[in-house]
Amino acid sequence: MRNQQIEWRRTKVLELSSEGYNQTEICQKLQLDKLTVNRDIQFLRQQAQDNLQKHIHEVVPEEYQKCMVGMKRNLKHILEIGEAATDPKVKIEARRIANDCYRFILEMSTNAGIVSDALKFVNQSKQKINTLKRLDERIETIEEEETTTNGVF
Repeated sequence: MRNQQIEWRRTKVLELSSEGYNQTEICQKLQLDKLTVNRDIQFLRQQAQDNLQKHIHEVVPEEYQKCMVGMKRNLKHILEIGEAATDPKVKIEARRIANDCYRFILEMSTNAGIVSDALKFVNQSKQKINTLKRLDERIETIEEEETTTNGVF
């Protein structure tokens, strides 16, 4: 039951955030304290990072591979049609489609760098998030130490 409440709350926080509400407004609308909303937003950001990472590492390469195989199959088939055709218009149209296939394959091959850049960005962002988390934990530890030793030497 508790997990369902947290999930519902996070869904509402995400919904309101996507509608342009800032954290203070979300707190007011949902009648929550700022710490809870801040934690939920951090959780949602991490979840988004994880989902993006999975998409980039698993979905994109698979779809890229399927697309390349399909385009090469189309290219082969259209070249066979062009070779077998007796009508010059069909031959010309087959060549035009083949050129489009070549262009698309080349585009996919050269744009693979974009995927690589996206992977680097995600990994760098994840490292930054982890660094910020460690820094935040250190600050909390220091604050706790100051609170417990305040005035006692």
